Amino acid sequence: MVEPLDDWRFQRIVAQAIDALPARLGELMDNVAVVVEDRHPTEELLGLYEGIPLTLRETYGAFEMPDKISIYRLPLCEVSNSEEQLISEIETTVVHEIAHHFGIDDDTLQAMGWG
Repeated sequence: MVEPLDDWRFQRIVAQAIDALPARLGELMDNVAVVVEDRHPTEELLGLYEGIPLTLRETYGAFEMPDKISIYRLPLCEVSNSEEQLISEIETTVVHEIAHHFGIDDDTLQAMGWG
């Protein structure tokens, strides 16, 4: 287990993971907020996407609340044995949750090696 990073350092790593995505992918993301939280209140999760995937937004309007991607700091630190592994886990979790924003389900992500 990695000593939990402080919020600021962890948020910077999450921001770097998002910035490392292809620019075109970022341009396609719509009305989604990425937040860092200590942990999910009831489940042991590394990340969570909440919202309406882009593939299902037929009646999505301009006044909808943003989708939300939560990245959970403490569980990610707990599953990592080094800071390098933590960075890799954060990158994987960010990609995984953003994929849900694009309508890619867990089975497809697993088949692609991102599960």
